[in-house]
Amino acid sequence: MTQEDDYLQIAGIQHFTFCRRQWALIHIEQAWADNFFTIDGSIKHEKVDTGKTDEKIGNKRVLRSLPVISHTLGIRGICDAVELVESDTGEYFSKYDAKYTVIPVEYKRGKSKEDLSDQLQVVAQALCLEEMLGIKIAEGALFYHETRRREVVSITEAMRDYIKQMVAEMNQYYARQYTPKVKISKRCKACSLQNICLPELSKVKSATEYMQRRLEE
Repeated sequence: MTQEDDYLQIAGIQHFTFCRRQWALIHIEQAWADNFFTIDGSIKHEKVDTGKTDEKIGNKRVLRSLPVISHTLGIRGICDAVELVESDTGEYFSKYDAKYTVIPVEYKRGKSKEDLSDQLQVVAQALCLEEMLGIKIAEGALFYHETRRREVVSITEAMRDYIKQMVAEMNQYYARQYTPKVKISKRCKACSLQNICLPELSKVKSATEYMQRRLEE
């Protein structure tokens, strides 16, 4: 096992934003359960991942399923797509003998969320690409299957600082193998780990009380 094997998965940023306990159950305790949303999302990602890994489309190249890593942050993952758009002010790529602006693109099953989880995932991918390529990335993009809309993600300094602080917190939990306690919210009903997390337990004094109450129902 290499040191990189302990790097956190970029995909976990979405879990961590949704619920820190959910993230820990998945990425520390290795618990997982599918629901409609996770299965549907996997199917849509499979359609993206089965395309050509390096395709020329008009004035840009599209690199699909591109592995990325940041040794500075201790994260790694796979970009759904990275677009290289021809630009005189872009970065020079000797492989293609051309200058390109680099744009990481993440594909999502639903529609734009109220929180920043999707944007933060793209920002993390951008930071990995910057470290790997020695470049600066100004923006990324999100494409939502439900609305068929593409949304621009600005890679601002505020977003960079936010994701760095979040990843640092994730790394601290992972190093301690710590699973946070549940914080019940309306999101619990949509969580694929509801039957593993058992948020109802937080409302009772003991597991015995919980089991007794379930038996009486």
